[in-house]
Amino acid sequence: MDCLPWCFRVLPCVPWTNNLMSEVAAHKKFHCPSCGGESHWNPAKKALVCPFCGCESPAEISADGEIKEHDLSATLRNVGDEQRGWDTERKSVKCQSCQAITAFDPTRSAQRCDFCGSASIIPIEEQSRAIRPESLLEFKIAETVVRDSIRAWYRSRWFAPKKLGTAALTDTVHGIYIPYWTFDAQVAADWTATSGDYYYETESYTDSQGKRQTRQVRKVRWYPSSGHLDHFFDDELVAATRGVNNELLHKVEPFPTTSDLKPYNPGFLSGWVVEQYQIDLVAAAGQARLTMDAKLEKLCAQQVPGDTHKDLQVSPDYSAQTFKHILVPVWLVTYNYGRRNFQIVTNGYTGTIAGHYPKSWVKITLAILAVIAVIAIIALSVNRNSSKMKPANHPKELLELQPFH
Repeated sequence: MDCLPWCFRVLPCVPWTNNLMSEVAAHKKFHCPSCGGESHWNPAKKALVCPFCGCESPAEISADGEIKEHDLSATLRNVGDEQRGWDTERKSVKCQSCQAITAFDPTRSAQRCDFCGSASIIPIEEQSRAIRPESLLEFKIAETVVRDSIRAWYRSRWFAPKKLGTAALTDTVHGIYIPYWTFDAQVAADWTATSGDYYYETESYTDSQGKRQTRQVRKVRWYPSSGHLDHFFDDELVAATRGVNNELLHKVEPFPTTSDLKPYNPGFLSGWVVEQYQIDLVAAAGQARLTMDAKLEKLCAQQVPGDTHKDLQVSPDYSAQTFKHILVPVWLVTYNYGRRNFQIVTNGYTGTIAGHYPKSWVKITLAILAVIAVIAIIALSVNRNSSKMKPANHPKELLELQPFH
């Protein structure tokens, strides 16, 4: 049993990357067998396609191999150089606006930051080498489908400014492989709690008119309880990105990492940008542990007998702790409106979309006025109907008959 906790007590620790955003381009070039140009992975055709002559070479991509789970404790103590880096020369630039670090093939010329669109970028020295991913989910959703989906998504945002609807937002869409850590663990947990059963007693009281009345009062009978839970956590995900909004990532999850992962092959990344992880293994393991602890407490709470409980204490024992470093595909749109920056994220494997967008105060004001008008009309209608239902009060006319003389 591995008793090493997932926290920051592991020393000495191997050097990790700093907390700046960095991206790396595809690690190897795949040359077109026809014209010799650099082929790019096309998710729609599931093949390497040359952008110059259109030649397809699907045979160059191989996903053979084993998806490995790595022992967490052993990896935290020692990560060899053979498991690091991208095996290719890189050129790095830093965005002066969002501080993102971008690393890519030296033949490429960076014009703008991929994450904020700023042109204020300066060359910097190469960053420390990161742990290499061993598995990934390939891009399945084509760019044309993503563009149409984003347009439809934006049209459904009623409070979005009309002016933004005419902007060419989808012109900025680009695909990025972003890093995730996944964690597995077997947990044996003992728990103790104070359980409570509801029961009712009849009590007498004096009401506001001075009369004696009776009522049922709920009370709780408390007693100690305890139990045991065995649970296996499979692929607890921790996003290792700083460039993509985490709230939006959670909305486009899940990524089917337990079933559809493929062994890492640089061919899948040909022509795509890859973000280097910015949350290292130690920090990610700590986040995963907190998430597992919270889920474990809920699972134990479900076992507590009675109608209610308090003072739940869980004592977990973690073993078989393993992890994977993986890449998942997302399509990203980043745009500025006014002084604010917004993102739209699309799951590159399932097509799920989530995004932030500016709100039009004109539309919001009109909506509020419309609601007020509807309420006023309803109130006026109810008032008129109640007036019609009241009986008319006519004054009695007394007729006096005058005698004839």
